[in-house]
Amino acid sequence: MNRAALFFLNVYLYSLFLFISGLVTPILTGVVVALAPISPRRRSMKRFRRFISWYGKIITRAAYPFIKVRYEDHAEQGAEGPFIFVCNHQSASDPFLMSVLPHECVQIVNIWPFRIPVLGVYARFAGYLNIRMMSHGQFIEKASRLLEQGVSVIFFPEGTRSTTGKMGSFHGAAFRLALETKAPVVPLCITGNAQIPPKGSLLLRPGTIRIRRLPAVTWNEYKDVNAFTLKNRVWKIIDRELTSMESKA
Repeated sequence: MNRAALFFLNVYLYSLFLFISGLVTPILTGVVVALAPISPRRRSMKRFRRFISWYGKIITRAAYPFIKVRYEDHAEQGAEGPFIFVCNHQSASDPFLMSVLPHECVQIVNIWPFRIPVLGVYARFAGYLNIRMMSHGQFIEKASRLLEQGVSVIFFPEGTRSTTGKMGSFHGAAFRLALETKAPVVPLCITGNAQIPPKGSLLLRPGTIRIRRLPAVTWNEYKDVNAFTLKNRVWKIIDRELTSMESKA
């Protein structure tokens, strides 16, 4: 695609995103705020999580056919959560893509999502956890409580987007949480969005994004290992699958 076509594509897509945000956000905000005084806190938080999921679905589908999103679910039939989802991190669009998951989820994030206008407020009310702003003990306590409530948690354990196209090393918080809670660890693989947008840029390019959910690593499979070993095992699972996905792209 030449520069002129790419420029007009970005003008169109960002204008569309702004229009959708301006139309959908006030309506859903009004509904959530109106119901908040008569709803228990747990139910209100669930509504905020649902709003974020709806917003992600609308935004990703609005970009079609220029940007296509394909979700491939390879989970075992009848697998029960809640889950600890562990995903590679390629782009700023990754958090929006988590809307494909058919579960109530909370993302474990750094500070930047809380700085996004409107959505940052929703992330706070939805109970998203800023792992940089709490001690390890506080994090384990809050994340464990979410899992006890049936809420799955999503990690991008690289901590930052890759600039080389290769997956970075993982931090260990997700895997220490797994050993504390015995929750199934589900590898998620994303390919195709490294340029949607690339790191350090807002320029969107057309393409196809694939999200593949792999079978869970269950407690019986990791109960005899430590967090470091589990972390490396999951890293290898995702890396191997990414290589396979990219070779068939």
